[in-house]
Amino acid sequence: MTLGPDRLLGDGLRTFAIGLGCMGMSGIYGKADELESIATIDAALDAGASLIDTADVYGAGHNEELVGRAIHARRDEVVLATKFGQRLGGPDGPARVDGSPTWVRTAFEASARRLGVEHVDLYFQHRVDPATPIEETVAAMAALVEEGKVRHIGICEASAATIRRAHAVHPLAAVQTEYSLWWRGIESEVLPTCVELGIGVVAYSPLGRGLLTGALRNSEDLAPDDRRRDHPRFERESLTHNLALVAEVERLAGSLGVEPSQLALAWLLRKGAGIVPIPGAKRRDHLASNLAAAEISLGDDDVARLDAAMPVGAGAGLRYPEQAMGALER
Repeated sequence: MTLGPDRLLGDGLRTFAIGLGCMGMSGIYGKADELESIATIDAALDAGASLIDTADVYGAGHNEELVGRAIHARRDEVVLATKFGQRLGGPDGPARVDGSPTWVRTAFEASARRLGVEHVDLYFQHRVDPATPIEETVAAMAALVEEGKVRHIGICEASAATIRRAHAVHPLAAVQTEYSLWWRGIESEVLPTCVELGIGVVAYSPLGRGLLTGALRNSEDLAPDDRRRDHPRFERESLTHNLALVAEVERLAGSLGVEPSQLALAWLLRKGAGIVPIPGAKRRDHLASNLAAAEISLGDDDVARLDAAMPVGAGAGLRYPEQAMGALER
């Protein structure tokens, strides 16, 4: 299977309609198999799904090392995206967000070493640092572009106002943010701002961290070490509410002869030509199912039915544990 048509992020970064999020390959959602993870990345590239997304904080650097090994012989086929800005705690102090110009360069150099690359195609600020003006952070990222170390830049989980300020310093190719049928919060301000400015949207957790797959029936379906157990959307009352919403998506998917996850991804692709979802997959069968969504053609009536099944604000539970919510939409 080869995906098509491709999509444009910003005014110069071309990729395919669906990418691959690699966070789960480093034990975030329970135990992962490195050999199968590498085979999954290979399969994505074989299919033409060129956008491979990682971050320096995933697995405390392990994920970048894994991705680096996987893409080493195929670097020219990859649109490689990684992120900086979430510093883990350690001897030097507690975990924090750091967008200082010094850290931008230090973090990039460390990521490049772990990935084994000379340049990154899309470099994201993972979270906006309230202590550093966004103009200073983006100027430091722009310097990496000027030096040929980064091809395009973006920011994650930013407010519409911050996106405008950042874009005024250097054009953003993309904003990475959560977006799915379950959470549609960007539709009010962030998505219209990106469309207006010609900025792409890289949608992470496009399946609601697994809620929209139809595979989850209760919290006991999550492994004991699965981080989702700490997320409010998976707490008992919220999960019961959310699964009732998903049941309607499952019914609509059945009427179209597709999987609920595929329907959720196809819906997202219909929400804008500059949207590229990056569903996580750590197995080739899950990857193949996700990529097949790019071939599904939804009519206006199908989109309207899904909009009605899971309207804005319908999902229950916060997106993250409460202590992490303050870092969003700054």
